[in-house]
Amino acid sequence: MMLTLFGLFFAMLLLGAPIVVALGVSAMGVYVVNGDDFTSLIVLAYNAIDSFPIMALPSFILAGALMGDAGIARRLILVAETAAGKSHGGLGSAAIISCLFFGSVSGSGPATTAAISMLLVPAMIDKGYPRPYAASLTSTAGGLGIIIPPSIPMVIYGVTANESISGLFLAGVVPGTLLALALLTLNYFRSRKHGYGANDSESNAVSLRQVVWDAKWSLMAPLVILGGIYSGFFTPTEAAIVAVFYSLFVGVVIHRESTFAGFKSALESTTWLTGRVLIILFAATAFGRVLVENQIPNAIAESILSLTDNLYLIWVVVIAFLIVLGMFMETLAMILIVTPILLPIMTAFGVDPMHFGVVLVACCVIGFSTPPLGENMFIASSISRAPLETIAVKAFPAVLAMIAVVLMLAAFPKLSLFLPELAGY
Repeated sequence: MMLTLFGLFFAMLLLGAPIVVALGVSAMGVYVVNGDDFTSLIVLAYNAIDSFPIMALPSFILAGALMGDAGIARRLILVAETAAGKSHGGLGSAAIISCLFFGSVSGSGPATTAAISMLLVPAMIDKGYPRPYAASLTSTAGGLGIIIPPSIPMVIYGVTANESISGLFLAGVVPGTLLALALLTLNYFRSRKHGYGANDSESNAVSLRQVVWDAKWSLMAPLVILGGIYSGFFTPTEAAIVAVFYSLFVGVVIHRESTFAGFKSALESTTWLTGRVLIILFAATAFGRVLVENQIPNAIAESILSLTDNLYLIWVVVIAFLIVLGMFMETLAMILIVTPILLPIMTAFGVDPMHFGVVLVACCVIGFSTPPLGENMFIASSISRAPLETIAVKAFPAVLAMIAVVLMLAAFPKLSLFLPELAGY
């Protein structure tokens, strides 16, 4: 059955079939070979997307799109740019901090990369930053949007692994901050070595106070969303709905920048992205059911155990596997496929499911910045008009820095679990 399942899956991919078709055909192929009725498989897959937590997915996507139209994103970026001030790579640091800010309201890596690249890459090029380096900064830092809460991939992992989404949001705070600090440190030393940022604008306390005051409603967005969740005022799904109405209120009443065209565009992008995610979730659930029914995760676990029973070595193997997989597969499909395979293996070694989820999503962050798929790199390349190959070369040191952080997260579970345990998750 393992040969049938994975043989059909990779055969479909080699034929150029979309991943959702490969997942569905391979799952149904096993049932056909066994002579079983696959009606129950379809019902199970449908029930997976007919759930209350999944409602958070389109709502967070819509909220992120509306925040761009409402002027929230632009003000957050201005705060980061002013705070960075005149230093080695100051504007580059502003790009990384901006990705951190925007990620805290969008929950999407590609959306974060697109928004920050359009606003800051041209400015960085004007200030003397090499075009490929500017694009590499936003492509690598844009991935922070999927680990900093609220995170769309964390929602998908929480549904797939049956874990608390609120707890997962908290678990991503420290890892996301560490990844950002690694990128900021690397940018500082590379900029000092090559002289980047010599022409960046100088900041002062007065201007910083002014931009923070102007951006107060924008800065309140993550506080309203996350504060409401952890105060028990509303669930993550309800928080996503609140984020939509908050964005509309700020954009229409406060900033008065929202337009009907922007609202229509946000709805269109939300519909397209949500539909793509849900159909992948449908097929991946069926795929996961076949894995479990045929005890394939157990067989893989036994194969790994035959090699070593050292947890640290297993983490190295798993992280290497996830990083390579992330080079060829989009984030949501990757989470849906590997979770039913790897989670039972890691829990058998005593790894907390929440800890594994954070490491998994952190590996997905790296996948955004590595070719040949590298969604963020394609976005940054199209906006900056820099060749993808040169961006990949400039991004390589940042990728190594992020890998080092992921290995540290795996070795020290408390970095991920401290805040969830403190909150009682």
